Amino acid sequence: MMKANEVRKMNAQELESKLGDLKKDLFQLRLQHATNQLENPVKIAEVKKDIARVKTILRELQLAGR
Repeated sequence: MMKANEVRKMNAQELESKLGDLKKDLFQLRLQHATNQLENPVKIAEVKKDIARVKTILRELQLAGR
């Protein structure tokens, strides 16, 4: 789980790549969940929250004009 402070230190390009990685992770977790191979279902919620954090910071950067 990422902290908001860690996310704010990244630039927009790093955030975009991190967002892509998180979406791939979420896909893999959902696939494992569907095939009953996922040991910790809470991980899905954590990744979703990380995605929301990254998207929020990206939007803040867009509004600030960076």
